[in-house]
Amino acid sequence: MNENGLIWNRPWILQRADPYVYRHTDGSYYFTASVPAYDRIVLRRARSLEGLAQAAEVTVWERHVHGIMSEHIWAPELHFLDGKWYLYFAAGAREDKWKIRPYVLECAGADPLTAPWRELGKMQCAREDGFSFRGFSLDATVFESGGERYYVWAEKVGVGKQISNLYIAQMETPWRLRTVQVLLTTPDYDWERVGFWVNEGPAALKHEGKIFLTYSASETGAAYCMGMLTADEGTDLLDPRSWRKERYPVLSSDPEKGIYGPGHNSFTTDGEGRDVMVYHARTESTITGNPLYNPNRHAMLMQIRWEEGRPVFSFGNGD
Repeated sequence: MNENGLIWNRPWILQRADPYVYRHTDGSYYFTASVPAYDRIVLRRARSLEGLAQAAEVTVWERHVHGIMSEHIWAPELHFLDGKWYLYFAAGAREDKWKIRPYVLECAGADPLTAPWRELGKMQCAREDGFSFRGFSLDATVFESGGERYYVWAEKVGVGKQISNLYIAQMETPWRLRTVQVLLTTPDYDWERVGFWVNEGPAALKHEGKIFLTYSASETGAAYCMGMLTADEGTDLLDPRSWRKERYPVLSSDPEKGIYGPGHNSFTTDGEGRDVMVYHARTESTITGNPLYNPNRHAMLMQIRWEEGRPVFSFGNGD
């Protein structure tokens, strides 16, 4: 526990998977995540990270009755871009719940918890891109570097079980890409291939001229873990050679700590400006039923330690 009362690496907000925290320019913290029913998008706001745990949760959007955006409302992220609020999320259709695609909501009001949200539909790819968002696509995040805005997402390719890769493109507007997709990483290693071959849930962290892009790998049970890519700011981020991939996971289950399947994280800062990772994990090794529909993925917080300019993700951080 730190001086602000935060308890590191323990359930912070219960039954909220794929947690995302955004700290606004006025210092307010916003929280969103997947809810177990996968049927709506919720937001919380507080003046501190610890306050988010007790903050009232507001439903700002609910799924459609049928058609697109009517099933599997997954992994929302809240961003403030060009003076407006945007929610990026993935959803399927009642008629085909696995037809998962990325969608965008926009809010022009000052308060995203009370102002109306407008549906912008599916994220639009670059006009010359004949591939992006044609297949199972989800887990989009947005970051800026060198005056450009980038969109990173997971998309499945292939046949059979298919393979979930991570792609990057520059953005033209908050709802359209400027460039065609570039493959960043595919599941190369055994720890990325447990149950399913998966790279998903990207999150960007910048520090001292470097960009660290974490992602999650393997199925959503105890094998779920985090990998990482690193690039130098100022390089061509659309060139895969600008990114260096870690050979081994940077965070995985720790039975001694009672933490299983850590992943699908985001980054923020605490009240003192120190880097914090927000992630979900389970506290039980044996999962009842299908891991995807078991509700016991809880949002947790981890203090990030820096060593030689690199982030260290450890369940001992903050102890």
